[in-house]
Amino acid sequence: MHFDLIVIGSGPAGYVAAIRAAQLGLKTALVEKNELGGVCLNWGCIPTKSLLQSANLLEIFKNSNKYGINAKKVEFNLENILSRSRNIVDDLQQGLAFLMKKNEIQLIYGTAKILEEKTIIVKSKNNQKKYKFSNLVIATGAQPKQLDFPKIPNFLNYKGAMSIREIPKNILIIGSGAIGLEFAYFYNAIGSKVIIVEKNSQILPNADREISLEISKNFKNKGIKLLTNSRIKEIKYLNSKKNQIEIEYFKNKDYIKVNVDYIISAIGVAPDTKNLGLENVGIKLTKNGHIQVNEYYETNIKNFYAIGDVIPVGSLAHVAFHEAKICVEQIMGLNPKKLNYNNIPMCIYTTPEIAFVGYSENEALEQGFEIQVGKFPFSALGKAKINGETEGFIKVIFDKKYGEWLGCHMIGKGVTELITEVIIARNLEATHIDVLESTHPHPSINESIVEAIENAYGKSIHF
Repeated sequence: MHFDLIVIGSGPAGYVAAIRAAQLGLKTALVEKNELGGVCLNWGCIPTKSLLQSANLLEIFKNSNKYGINAKKVEFNLENILSRSRNIVDDLQQGLAFLMKKNEIQLIYGTAKILEEKTIIVKSKNNQKKYKFSNLVIATGAQPKQLDFPKIPNFLNYKGAMSIREIPKNILIIGSGAIGLEFAYFYNAIGSKVIIVEKNSQILPNADREISLEISKNFKNKGIKLLTNSRIKEIKYLNSKKNQIEIEYFKNKDYIKVNVDYIISAIGVAPDTKNLGLENVGIKLTKNGHIQVNEYYETNIKNFYAIGDVIPVGSLAHVAFHEAKICVEQIMGLNPKKLNYNNIPMCIYTTPEIAFVGYSENEALEQGFEIQVGKFPFSALGKAKINGETEGFIKVIFDKKYGEWLGCHMIGKGVTELITEVIIARNLEATHIDVLESTHPHPSINESIVEAIENAYGKSIHF
């Protein structure tokens, strides 16, 4: 059977590529070895945010007195919280299956391997079949990075971390990126004692330093223990009845031992490019195993493309969405605009939320910019006081010479929605003047952006 386009992998990159190709009139097939929607829909973006929403509501109810409401007894059911997240996944997966059918995309379940130029084989439990194509898009995503420790019970990756059917008394999380922080927040909110181990000098090491310091302060106030400048030396499984795990780690040359019930590895992901048959056609990889592509996602072999977590850019669903559309439109000769990776937002859905885009202050200085920096705290914002969520701030960075908006860094309630204004403004090459001349509603959280910009240029009214 021949297709104009075959996509391997049905995560955010893969299913978007398949739908866009079908919209443009290509006979399209989508190959998936596990679950439709990939990690994002089934074990990442969607279900984790459901857990975090439950945790956030629990915190609000526990602190209802500050809103003049007396919620005398707050109870939660962990099983119901987990079931809700799975139900949301099921609903969205059914919707995605409908879109496959509506767009006449042939969904093929099984493990795909490239045999030769323009031919793949797909193997399932009971069957194997060859398919030919004019173009192939590889969107197989990523797998959790593996730590070099013996396999022991209760040593979990992100998938296992979402399937614990009890409230752990003590839980240790390795890594403090988005995944590590979100799980730390969730388990702390439901009553676990949480420890984070981070090899760098600050948690969330890729963020602007002020954001890292603010979330560190918040997590410490919540009772989360932060072990920065630390590495794990040894892990031992002690007691199967009590699920006790002993961890020995070193911090600044000192060796320390702690006992926990569970460990979550949140050290990141690695591209899932093994056993794809890339060598059969000569597709080149980076030293880290990513597929090498050009700015329109074509590999070194004509008609072979790669998008999403298998290429060497950030592992984010919203990045994959855009790469997929650009890739397919390039295949069709539509001359799409290249993706600006410096205008991709990073969002973390803890409480407080974190969002940032563009250069950090240090990165802007390293790039040689002379900068204007402004900040505005939510503690000085009327709408934040009304919401009872005054923690956090907005930080803006502009180029002093031309007024270019170089970066914006936010921490506080609702900032994962607020960041979109910055992304659109930067995409339109708006200067600080354009934003200041745009009237923002009062009272609103959006006002904080204007206030931060006014602060950068010495025009602060309310701060």
